[in-house]
Amino acid sequence: MSQKNTENLSVIDAIEQRRSVKHYDPTHKMSRSEIERLLQLAALSPTAFNIQPTRYIVVQDEATKAAISPLAHNQPQVIESSVLFVLTGALDAYKNAARYWPDAPAEAQAGIVAAIKGSYEGKPQAQRDEALLSGGMAATTLMLAAKALGYDSCPMKGFDFAAVGKLLNVPENEVVVMMIAVGKKAAEPHRRAGTLGIDELVRWEDTAR
Repeated sequence: MSQKNTENLSVIDAIEQRRSVKHYDPTHKMSRSEIERLLQLAALSPTAFNIQPTRYIVVQDEATKAAISPLAHNQPQVIESSVLFVLTGALDAYKNAARYWPDAPAEAQAGIVAAIKGSYEGKPQAQRDEALLSGGMAATTLMLAAKALGYDSCPMKGFDFAAVGKLLNVPENEVVVMMIAVGKKAAEPHRRAGTLGIDELVRWEDTAR
């Protein structure tokens, strides 16, 4: 299927068809333009106050993936994927907040900047929470975008976060959020193990109390 056709995949189709794929064609190479397209779409994910704390490390080098593999329990998708994305969150993204609202009226910008400062300055837990929440939303966007472009993906948290961060020289002001393997699947994933029913997952307002 061509990229043009797969980019027309509906959001609903992408959600329903996305699976966590473990095995990829290790010979397939994604183009720079495809990778940039994924990142452009992921960057459109929502963030509080538009502070955009998510950062993306693009790992393609085979030696680097080989070094990460034992830190991720030798899961095959690390080595076989075309790209391994390591998502991090900038804990100090709230600083210099005016840059996120350059086109806002001066009065509105002043109010937003004050709100950002009040929400995060001196509040390390709030900074970390925002990095993780924003990173999770960005990860979902990236995986759905990958599916729309004809690729599969696998979100990963089964790895040594500190060791991977050290290996990739993640700065101290960033926290590793997760990894996402992306590539052309080489084997079909197992059928869905089971999804809880809506009745178990949802409480309607009139019955929630």
